[in-house]
Amino acid sequence: MDYVRDYAMYAAIFGIFSFSWFGWAQENPRKSWRMYIGIASGVALLVGLIGIYLSVTHWNDNTALSDPRVFKQYLLFVYIEFFLAAVGAFLLIKFKYQNYVAPWIAFIVGLHFFWLAPIFKDSSLYILGILLVVISIASLFISKKLNTANSAITGIGTGTALFCFAILGLIRFLNS
Repeated sequence: MDYVRDYAMYAAIFGIFSFSWFGWAQENPRKSWRMYIGIASGVALLVGLIGIYLSVTHWNDNTALSDPRVFKQYLLFVYIEFFLAAVGAFLLIKFKYQNYVAPWIAFIVGLHFFWLAPIFKDSSLYILGILLVVISIASLFISKKLNTANSAITGIGTGTALFCFAILGLIRFLNS
């Protein structure tokens, strides 16, 4: 990928979403984890804000989404992702399985990276997709073993994976 702005957007988007997932992890974690999750959330927000600054200052640089056909395909995948996530979350809540909403959302987000990797011509997004799918499934077992909310495990795992990719985006941006 030769799109410098996309790397800045990785830092922005992955950083802000990492912040959000660490926030979700704070729904009902073990008390001893709260301070660390809060610190991780704050650091992720800082990285996301740096990414936003870099994205805005490089707004006119090339991006994979400059091609209108590619941008339409991107939007289609994002709409599908939101629809699947919303319907699944609604059904889980309706049938009293709200503890599974966070893993469901992480699973769908993971799958959407398999669609986005070819759009951005970035095979590392496949790795991110695999990580999020594995985290979403593993959280179901880990949360039971640790007797804590799925959202805590899913949020910490997903937040960490996204944070790592936000940092990778910054590194790639700085090396471009």
